[in-house]
Amino acid sequence: MQPPDERRRTFEQVYAACHDPVVAYVLRRADSAHDAADVVAETFLTAWRRLEDMPRGDAARPWLYGIARRVLANHYRGVRRRSALSERLGAELAASYRPAEYDEDLTEVAAAFRALSDDDRELLSLVGWENLDPGQIATALGCSRNAARIRLHRARKRFARELQSRAAAEHTPRARVAKGEHA
Repeated sequence: MQPPDERRRTFEQVYAACHDPVVAYVLRRADSAHDAADVVAETFLTAWRRLEDMPRGDAARPWLYGIARRVLANHYRGVRRRSALSERLGAELAASYRPAEYDEDLTEVAAAFRALSDDDRELLSLVGWENLDPGQIATALGCSRNAARIRLHRARKRFARELQSRAAAEHTPRARVAKGEHA
């Protein structure tokens, strides 16, 4: 094993001589500059770890190409695994997810909920779906408990008004005719 200073000098010489050719090699094979940067970094990290195995002179560049080729292969295997996992999870979620609109009794509730602001929907969701109390909501939102209670109270009132306005609109003569009912 080389002394640390000599090891560092050897690596710096190889890096200076081979960096640009390795970058060009990887750029021609990578899907993006970001991927290429990751692969080049991993290639030279591997070269540093295996410095004792690296051939000297002109043989270092093809040796580095071999490392880069394996790093690229690992990168693309990871991309394929993540894509397959993402597709599988997406399919599972799509199969198990039923928006409220599919339940005829909840169609108007879902529409009223969607009509609220993002902030109001988040507050009501934290209570209804996540079962948080005002203290926990305050922590999640980064506000005081009192502020969370006031915001929640106001969001509930706006939601109730939205539901009432939709219910009232449903009973207008035009809405009843549109539904096929007689006025």
